[in-house]
Amino acid sequence: MSAARFTVVMIAELGAAAVEPFDAYERQVLPLLERHGGRLERRLRTADGRTEVHLLSFPSRAGYDAYRADPDRAALRPLLAGLDLSQRVLEVQDVGELGGTAVRSRERQP
Repeated sequence: MSAARFTVVMIAELGAAAVEPFDAYERQVLPLLERHGGRLERRLRTADGRTEVHLLSFPSRAGYDAYRADPDRAALRPLLAGLDLSQRVLEVQDVGELGGTAVRSRERQP
């Protein structure tokens, strides 16, 4: 059995004017994942484009730390300066299937 990968979820909340600049930043920074053994497992966005969620995995915590410290990534960070942007990164673990049942999302009714 292979070792579990180090996995994080990044949640970005964007102001309306930040959507396009953030997308341009992501197009340049996401390819850097591969240098550190990282994979973009999922990239999700809300219908209005103002919340984006990434599920990222790395072979180890050290790979993730190397990605975060990558000088090319740091050089791109100024592209985000001044944007209405809030980011959270959460370390997560796979908890497996939920008893084989489907999990359905429910929208709150107004």
